[in-house]
Amino acid sequence: MRNIVVWFEIPVKDMERARLFYGNVLGYDLPVQDLGGVLMAFFPMAGHGNSGALIRGEGYEPCQRGTVVYLNAGEDLNESLERIEPAGGKIVVPKTKITDEYGHFALFQDTEGNLVGLHSMK
Repeated sequence: MRNIVVWFEIPVKDMERARLFYGNVLGYDLPVQDLGGVLMAFFPMAGHGNSGALIRGEGYEPCQRGTVVYLNAGEDLNESLERIEPAGGKIVVPKTKITDEYGHFALFQDTEGNLVGLHSMK
């Protein structure tokens, strides 16, 4: 079996604000590239694994409806969850257990207005 998701894009209005928010919450530096007038800040990726980017460009609008992307929050999503509100986001659904086998999730609204999820096993 292969992973079904190979790439995702989270639309933003203010790239620097969004880059700092996600960098703060997840503890990563997200390098920005201008790809012909479209700005992208890339989430880290191991090898040729799955990943995604923040994206600002024509036709990309932040949204609270539609597809929800769940980001890997490491061993325990409480660490990332604790950084959301100080970084300017809002927790929408607190840490919630799915099952012992599938771990936990939470939902938050980022600084751009997107609804995004976090996942961890613990």
